[in-house]
Amino acid sequence: MTTSRRSFLKHASLATFSLWIPQTFAEASTARLARSTPEAQGVSAQAILDFIEAVEREKMELHSFMMLRHGQVIAEGWWEPYGPDLVHTMYSMSKSFTSTAVGFAVAEGKLSVEDKVVSFFPDDLPAKVSDNLAAMRVKDLLTMATGNEKEPTQVCVKEENWARTFLAQTIAHQPGTRFMYNSVATYMCSAIVQKVTGQTILDYLTPRLFAPLGISGMRWESCPRGINTGGWGLSIQTEGLAKFGQLLLQKGKWNDKPLLPAAWIDEATRFHIQQPGEDKPDRPKAQNDWLQGYGYQFWRCQGAAFRGDGAFGQFTIVLPEQDAVIVMTSENKNMQGQLDLVWKHLLPSFDAKSPQAADLSQLKTLKLTPPKGRKTSPTLTNKSYQLETNALGLQTVSFAFEGDRCVFKADAHTITCGLESWNHDEAAFPGTPPRLISGGRPKTAMPAKIAASATWTDDTTLVLTWRYYETPHSDTLTCTFDGDGVTITFLNSITAMNPKAKDTRVPLKGRAIA
Repeated sequence: MTTSRRSFLKHASLATFSLWIPQTFAEASTARLARSTPEAQGVSAQAILDFIEAVEREKMELHSFMMLRHGQVIAEGWWEPYGPDLVHTMYSMSKSFTSTAVGFAVAEGKLSVEDKVVSFFPDDLPAKVSDNLAAMRVKDLLTMATGNEKEPTQVCVKEENWARTFLAQTIAHQPGTRFMYNSVATYMCSAIVQKVTGQTILDYLTPRLFAPLGISGMRWESCPRGINTGGWGLSIQTEGLAKFGQLLLQKGKWNDKPLLPAAWIDEATRFHIQQPGEDKPDRPKAQNDWLQGYGYQFWRCQGAAFRGDGAFGQFTIVLPEQDAVIVMTSENKNMQGQLDLVWKHLLPSFDAKSPQAADLSQLKTLKLTPPKGRKTSPTLTNKSYQLETNALGLQTVSFAFEGDRCVFKADAHTITCGLESWNHDEAAFPGTPPRLISGGRPKTAMPAKIAASATWTDDTTLVLTWRYYETPHSDTLTCTFDGDGVTITFLNSITAMNPKAKDTRVPLKGRAIA
């Protein structure tokens, strides 16, 4: 470690680095990123089209894509019903923003990465503090090297006090020596920042990061004690991700003003610890983007790139050698395959000696097509059904067909579906939207934006598709009519990725109301 970097980590302060924090939102940037063309920035447009075609050929479901070079957007697209003004669930891409909150707190002299974790939680410590727990530093949280015997997230989020539960877990290994992915370690970073600043990391980051970059509308889930979940739970627009990536690329500067010290960016994104893993027959270690080293909540990539990423393909990829940023939101279980297509098609596009022009207008017409069957059926009737007792607490459902729409109603929850087209609606249907982790779920269901469609797959089967377009996920409801009865089964898109898994929601069964 260089002397300047070591000095920064121990003695960083606002006075030393003269960081700029806008005093009012009027001072903050509201501008979109500049737009240009691939050819003007020395990039092959045809390579971008090849990437989009490969994504669709491989049936990788992307929701948005944005590519920057020299600080300018050269390609962008959203797959309808997703759009540029909508936030999108980030899952573990949230971790990189939490790391950045820690960076601001370090730069302001509020904490050090060498501080011991136990020092922040005197009232939540176990009766006996082991030597390993006592030795755990903020740095160990950031690098996923806490020494936990088992990954503790699912245990912690079932409790009211997540920090106390985390500190009670067995720390079997010396902190700093072994990498183990650990989402509650990131939550602990969030809790520490809140301890030293008196603010959630969302509130703390708003004047320091989001407002200067002109990002608004972001949301962050919280634990039962009001602490942002940190390791997941952030929702933000695609361009917000792109701006964040560009800030990292610019070593913490925005509009020539220093928001965060370059030394922190260097430290946070460099190699700190090696993940476990070896060569496999189908993929050498050198080509595995999860085995290139880990920083402070950032992954190293093949080559000189680094990234933040989240489950199902939420990516911010920073390419310093190419002066470029690539961001994607998705619902894709093959995240390495997604990155492979970036390396295959997009990475070489920066080195094109004669950038090949192409018409990128098709990026404006991308869409996720609703399921197709047929719009009508002999069963087409407007009926209401009394439901058997069920875990969702619903009593009745009804179906009403009005022109090119099917209106589905369950008690007070109404969702209008386009017949083989998307209809935009909003509802707080019980148990929705699907999510990978329960921690942070509001106690009371909140309305979710839904793009809904309906189609008949045969005379007696109506399939409803509900796409929650501020998340990666969707639900499929299969409604089977049999005489005066109906059975409704559920399958969410997370479960559908695993052929052996079953949706935990028990089918609804009902009889027609005379």
